[in-house]
Amino acid sequence: MGYGLLVIAQNIPVPLTQVKLYDFLDELLTDGVVVHQTAVRPYSRQQVAKMLMAAQTADSLLNVRQKKDLAFYLNEFALERDTMVSNYVQYTDHSTYNLSLADPQFSYRSKNSMFKMRLRPILGADVTASKKGVLLQRWWGAELQMDIANHVSIWGSLRDNSWSGNWLSKKYYPDDNDRMYGARIHYGASRIQPALTPMTGVQYKEANYGGDFSDSKGGISLYSWWGNIAVQRENIRWGDAYHASNILSGRAPAVPMISLQLTPCKWFQFDYFHAWLVSNIMDSTYYYLENTTKGDVQVKNYRPMNKFMAANMFTFTPIKHLSFSVGNSIIYAEQTIQAAYLIPIAFYKSLDHLLTKGLITQNQNSQAFASLSVRPVKHLQLYGSFYLDEFSIKRLKPSNQENNPISYLVGFNWSGWPIKGLSLKGEFMRSYIACYTHSIDALTWQSNSFDMGHYMGDNAQSIYAELAYRPTRGMLIKMSYTHDTKYNSYAYLRRYRTATEDIRDGGISETLAQKPFDHAIFRNEVVRLDGIYEVHPNMYLTLALEYNNARGFNNQKTNAIKSEDIGDAQYYLDKYMPLYYQGKNLTVSAAFSFGF
Repeated sequence: MGYGLLVIAQNIPVPLTQVKLYDFLDELLTDGVVVHQTAVRPYSRQQVAKMLMAAQTADSLLNVRQKKDLAFYLNEFALERDTMVSNYVQYTDHSTYNLSLADPQFSYRSKNSMFKMRLRPILGADVTASKKGVLLQRWWGAELQMDIANHVSIWGSLRDNSWSGNWLSKKYYPDDNDRMYGARIHYGASRIQPALTPMTGVQYKEANYGGDFSDSKGGISLYSWWGNIAVQRENIRWGDAYHASNILSGRAPAVPMISLQLTPCKWFQFDYFHAWLVSNIMDSTYYYLENTTKGDVQVKNYRPMNKFMAANMFTFTPIKHLSFSVGNSIIYAEQTIQAAYLIPIAFYKSLDHLLTKGLITQNQNSQAFASLSVRPVKHLQLYGSFYLDEFSIKRLKPSNQENNPISYLVGFNWSGWPIKGLSLKGEFMRSYIACYTHSIDALTWQSNSFDMGHYMGDNAQSIYAELAYRPTRGMLIKMSYTHDTKYNSYAYLRRYRTATEDIRDGGISETLAQKPFDHAIFRNEVVRLDGIYEVHPNMYLTLALEYNNARGFNNQKTNAIKSEDIGDAQYYLDKYMPLYYQGKNLTVSAAFSFGF
């Protein structure tokens, strides 16, 4: 179905955390009810409203449960359709305002539709328990969305989070060793790194009882029917995937960015952003002087090194059920913003060579990527994505020992047949040595030390399978299996060698010449059963039962190269997984949230 529909909408992103809504949209897409690209997320509320209204015009293709889900979400997107939301417990005049208690929110719409707003509280808690103990995460806050004159959208949210529990307490871990905060580990006395899990990363403030963090997102957007330009801080995902994308997974903490999206026709979409990343690397030349001294030396407070990113993605839908995307990006660490990378439609590697080669210096870190989604028959989607960190045709020759640092992902989604509401997904990912990394720490494919691509990083493999069923309106039950393997770990050193001496030209890189997927050093298998019920839009009840088996393997090599990280089984287990999830664990978690 097309989108020849009038939508007076808000150009506000729908967070990736609204899993039930995205699951319903994916179901409509795979069933052939609506058409939309899936490589670039989050969708805007404008785009979602258009898809829902397109499904409404094709309700003969929907089953009874899908019609109920559709009516449920159409009510949530009432302001985008220039109507007023309706709820069970409410104070309203049905046309300009609605104060709802069942789905806590206040909605307003002026009589001339030139101003719309939505205000929601945010509240939630998640309790996780196993034989090792109980962890509690709670969050609260609020979000505000406004639309002015059908061309300006303003939105913002604040979520204050707290983790607590014995496995996070300084009573048990006075030196912070191995304390777990969601997706991050304290490893050793001073080393902090993300765990190899798909959990979204944040920057924590340590406390005696655990850890806190606040997450403030928002932006302002100027938009029309053909596109928008925005200043925002949001999590984004590029690349078709259901478990974890290998291009931009949305796992790293959200970063501020200037973004541009153009949709001048139904078969083409262009996306661009310029982002301010967090390097987590101190700049020895940039510091503040404090009005105090240590001995006779004035105290210096060093600041982090600048780190920026520019990226674009061209998405084409030449025929109804075929969509492919291509793009490129660059990460650079200049002292100030480089104006050349503010050009949306550009091949950044070429610009990089122009800016750096004349100095005969190391260039910045550029990448290229592609994504493909095809629905050859109704109920089936085949997809894949490719991330190219560095490439040389010479490395394709059998005589060349080096491998190109690339990542690829393939998968399928079978939905709605022979049993309505049932779906089966499968996904396979492989990343080669040095993918996402760089010889200069400030230029890695990371922000806040979290990989922006697949959470397993380089020289890794991930297998994911999921069986899901939607028995009634708002309910999703799914069982999933994840098999993640991390192989030999190397630092990317640009050290070239020949048989007799180290040289830059004519030799090979020791790091890239290593055999990928040679020896497993860490593996985690997860079997998980999830039950998700969306009581009202953005109001979730969830229950999960999970079994995982995380283990490390010895890698005591006698012929190790300089860049290889060597350790025993416990070393790798501590490095990649917090104590709470090490070994065999049966974990139960229950959560309630509204506003999400």
